[in-house]
Amino acid sequence: MKKLRILITPKEGLLDPQGRAVEEMLKDNGFKVQNVRVGKLVELELEDDQDVTALVEKYIINPLIEDYEVEEIGDK
Repeated sequence: MKKLRILITPKEGLLDPQGRAVEEMLKDNGFKVQNVRVGKLVELELEDDQDVTALVEKYIINPLIEDYEVEEIGDK
């Protein structure tokens, strides 16, 4: 088994209302930030011989509006 972390973010150029709200709140509180994006994190354990790309693109993300990165975080 391998343990994976999948970071899901809105595609570049698409509206990210949560990111914009967080950015405005931080600016209102005196922080100098820009380009804040809010995403999702999924962690799972998966058999070594399974197709991670197919699993993520078919069942976890919406490929029309989301990008993702997969990170292997350890073996079990």
